[in-house]
Amino acid sequence: MDLRGKKVLVFGTGISGIGAGALLERAQASVILYDGNENLDKENLRKHFAAESSVEILLGSLPLEVMDQLELVVLSPGVPTDLPLVNQLREREIPIWGEVELAYRFASGEVLAITGTNGKTTTTALLGEIMKAYRDSVFVVGNIGTPYTGASLEMKEDSVTVAEMSSFQLETIDTFHPKVSAILNITPDHLNRHHTMEAYIQAKEEITKNQTEEDVCVLNYEDEVLRAFGEKLHTQVLYFSSQRILEEGIYLDGEKIVLSLNGEKTEICTVNELNILGTHNHENAMAAAAMAAAYGVPVEIIRKTLKEFQGVEHRIEFVAEKDGVVYYNDSKGTNPDAAIKGIQAMNRPTVLIGGGYDKDSAYDEWINAFDGKVKKLVLIGATREKIAQTAEKLGFHEIVMADTFEEAFEKCVEYAEPGDAVLLSPACASWGMFKNYEQRGDKFKELVNQL
Repeated sequence: MDLRGKKVLVFGTGISGIGAGALLERAQASVILYDGNENLDKENLRKHFAAESSVEILLGSLPLEVMDQLELVVLSPGVPTDLPLVNQLREREIPIWGEVELAYRFASGEVLAITGTNGKTTTTALLGEIMKAYRDSVFVVGNIGTPYTGASLEMKEDSVTVAEMSSFQLETIDTFHPKVSAILNITPDHLNRHHTMEAYIQAKEEITKNQTEEDVCVLNYEDEVLRAFGEKLHTQVLYFSSQRILEEGIYLDGEKIVLSLNGEKTEICTVNELNILGTHNHENAMAAAAMAAAYGVPVEIIRKTLKEFQGVEHRIEFVAEKDGVVYYNDSKGTNPDAAIKGIQAMNRPTVLIGGGYDKDSAYDEWINAFDGKVKKLVLIGATREKIAQTAEKLGFHEIVMADTFEEAFEKCVEYAEPGDAVLLSPACASWGMFKNYEQRGDKFKELVNQL
């Protein structure tokens, strides 16, 4: 598409915003990088662009005369779509795209896209490895940490893009069209942004918006919302299940992962041959395998990659054993449901670090999932009082408060005995204490390795 000389506003200065701005510059658009936070450092933002870049950086309020010049607005995923300023831009009938839509418009090849509340990163990374074993030109992008916009101009007609999509990213798509999509699960998350579960579910389901009868959507049969969604979809649907045998789809039969397609059953591998722990990871493996099979990848390649895959950083990641205590980094457990998976994967008494930024989550199910495994809960961040009250109400009283992350870690070392585990699985976002969950996880690993 031709954006040469057109004035385009990129709203948001995070990784996605910088990526969008860089792509637009390469497309010879006239770029304005904008953020409502007037305290940001302009010069620091400018360092992300080439020395010859002509990008204009605006902070604070957005002048009306600038709005009137705009031909396109690109929203970063972190910018709520219902902000008054966004509504002002919408009222001017300026096209508003997300970073994903922008990237897709410039990209080539086919897309395999994954969303869901939990498991997206592991499934995306695993599917990426399968596709790299099958095709020469493969890109793994999106919410996994590599901006889609940063790779789109490098893609060719024979490229395959594996994309992790958040609900924030899916809110602002228009023509984005995956060949194979997947929705892994739906549990409450980001309600401070979406306000209702209905709106959150709708955002996730947008991944199928432009799919046709020739395309495939992979869904979790054990998720009642998704099972019902599959029944009304206009695409081909392929289910996965960890709890029952399916006539068509992929499922766990005891310890065997079995693919059933067109009446033919093929054992892919056993869960004991995987290097990733827990039923939720077995589901992630099935989802990736189902997507690959739907795309036409031979079973031998799927099987070999599943057996070799080592997992992703910050997701129930073994860090070290120190003085008989094992340390696990599950910083990606940024909501209660994800953190439940972390607890379920533990097979020894556990000292748990929880708490962080408040996303309006409820913590009852998480506390109930402790199931005698958690011997001490060390709480940090803005949610610590809320979580503590929930725990006390449910009869869990082994609670310790900490003012800093370092103090929380010290208390874990103090309480953990040989044979125990220390688990960072906070059930909350990192914001307010850390820039992101990666930084939080890296800090945990640094502290462990200093012991």
